[in-house]
Amino acid sequence: MPDAFDYCEDLVRGGDKDRFLATLFAPQKYRRALYALYAFNFEVARTREQAREPMPGEIRLQWWRDVLDGLARGEVEANPVAAVLRDVVIRYRLPPRILADLIEARSFDLYDDPMASVAALEGYAVKTSSALIDLAARVLCDGRDPDVSDLTSHAGAAYAIAGLLRALPIHASRGQLYLPVDLMRRYGAQEADVFAGKATAELRAVLAELRLRARQHLDAARERLVTAPVEIRPALLPVALVRPVLERMERRGYEPFAPADMPQWRRQWALWRAARSGLRKTF
Repeated sequence: MPDAFDYCEDLVRGGDKDRFLATLFAPQKYRRALYALYAFNFEVARTREQAREPMPGEIRLQWWRDVLDGLARGEVEANPVAAVLRDVVIRYRLPPRILADLIEARSFDLYDDPMASVAALEGYAVKTSSALIDLAARVLCDGRDPDVSDLTSHAGAAYAIAGLLRALPIHASRGQLYLPVDLMRRYGAQEADVFAGKATAELRAVLAELRLRARQHLDAARERLVTAPVEIRPALLPVALVRPVLERMERRGYEPFAPADMPQWRRQWALWRAARSGLRKTF
């Protein structure tokens, strides 16, 4: 289904530029499958934006569950992402459980309930970001399990936490709180200040703690990278952006609700440098 795979590639190019560019460093024969996988992730991740209300969002997520269970057969052919995802899951023997858990975790995005704890945040990260890296690694190993769950768990957690910190202004404007409640209470930060866009000293302490957590996960991932198969490195390439993103957040004058994100050319350069070095100098 070349047209459907091309659609997935275009979707990732427009909606997930980092993973699109990272995939260019993967062997040609795996790129279409990776774009299909990343297109699925993009579609599920933007459910709230498309559905706007929890109930329609739940229906959309349930449809993706039905796709994985083989229950939405007629509608699958009409959806290019679903059609190629089904083929990729079969071809590369991707565990349906990991995909189902990813969909389930995204249910959190549909509501305005706060993230209860640091443990809950890390669990969310593992089921979404880490799971996607794990699935991509399996594709790059031609369907074999590379047995790198420890590595992908830490790498995905670092990437997800950095991404959520970058998205703080967007989430705050929607009334969403991904900052863990237990951490907020420890430092005396107030939810009302987050939603009002007030970068109080207490809130800055929470953000600093989360940046530290991301760095700890990144360090743990780097330690495990040494023994990982070289084939899986394209799946890990986007994680090379975590350290420079965190460094920008730690500059003097950093404003959490008006962050100066990395320019696209710098992100591309960082990915190229990481690919050339085999990730050794960037994690």
